[in-house]
Amino acid sequence: MNVLLHICCANCAIYPIRLLREAGHLVTGYFFNHNIHPYQEYRRRLEAVEEYAAASELEVIYKDEYLLEDFLSQVASEPTARCAYCYQSRLKQAAEFAASSGYDAFTTSLLYSRYQNHEMIRKMGEELGQYYGIEFFYEDYRIGWQEGIKASKAMGLYRQQYCGCIYSEKDRYHPSSNN
Repeated sequence: MNVLLHICCANCAIYPIRLLREAGHLVTGYFFNHNIHPYQEYRRRLEAVEEYAAASELEVIYKDEYLLEDFLSQVASEPTARCAYCYQSRLKQAAEFAASSGYDAFTTSLLYSRYQNHEMIRKMGEELGQYYGIEFFYEDYRIGWQEGIKASKAMGLYRQQYCGCIYSEKDRYHPSSNN
């Protein structure tokens, strides 16, 4: 199967790519992450994906758009509900691209993270797949959590400390955010 994998970051892509390739699938990466802030963080993650792609001979389609204002305008009124918009907007871009480009299925490296809402991602992916007429390939990649961490460290890839948006950065580093 020819699968388009939305890549949230290089670290989260390692294990899903290995599994998909071992199952005999052709994998192309798709980088669109308008949720990553600030800009220097966005660039570091983009460069890490480029580094990983070169090392693993992975073709990646880059939708290199830093849409800070668009992202914030969608989530600023209710920051605690931001993840739904974040998942939906990125999965929509991947589904639309996969369907219009002849892929058999699409999926996302978000399914690797222990910190993401898998049921929400799965539901959104399936709904978008149905809407665009393309299969959403669901697999729970969290079982490879430690393997992915070990591999990314061995490769010397940049390892981010928060999910991506400025709100998640605040949750990670601002002491009163975790109360």
